[in-house]
Amino acid sequence: MEPDRSEQEWITRCQRGDKEAFGFLVGRYMKQAYYVALGFVGSHDDALDLSQEAFARAFKAIGRFEPGRRFYTWYYQILKNLCLNFVRARKKRPIVSCALAEDVDGREPREPVSTDPLPDAQCEAAELRQNLWQALWDLDPEDRALIVARDMLDTSYRMLAELMECPQGTVMSRLYYARRRLRECMERRMG
Repeated sequence: MEPDRSEQEWITRCQRGDKEAFGFLVGRYMKQAYYVALGFVGSHDDALDLSQEAFARAFKAIGRFEPGRRFYTWYYQILKNLCLNFVRARKKRPIVSCALAEDVDGREPREPVSTDPLPDAQCEAAELRQNLWQALWDLDPEDRALIVARDMLDTSYRMLAELMECPQGTVMSRLYYARRRLRECMERRMG
């Protein structure tokens, strides 16, 4: 997938030292970056920190950016490596709550809202969400990030293939097996 012309112009300006141009790129991709990091690490605060750190590293390395590439594909590799290193270094595995998965502008992502006024139904829905996030955390980071990217961010198969540097068919296969592992984790949790 070719980068759009305006993105290439912003990158060229960044490579000449224009910090405001880099701000444009950050603004364009910060939401996606946050959710990718959240998928890997499972913590709102850590996802914000890691996505910000990845942008800082990308800015420092922008001179080595290859013309003709998409910025987000390049940035994704930086973010992914940071997140995987973070996960490996961390000893404890937190329990993730949907309440932590707030959008950068304060809203939760693609969260179904219960219109059922009955407290029992609301409690069941909250328990289901909590079990889902815990089951997501039981997956390996690659599976978790793939499910978050596709199912929460609605990232296209084409973009996922570009990010993962593999054919679309491979992405679809990996996603199928990741969802299957998630379903198995949910079944174990729900008993």
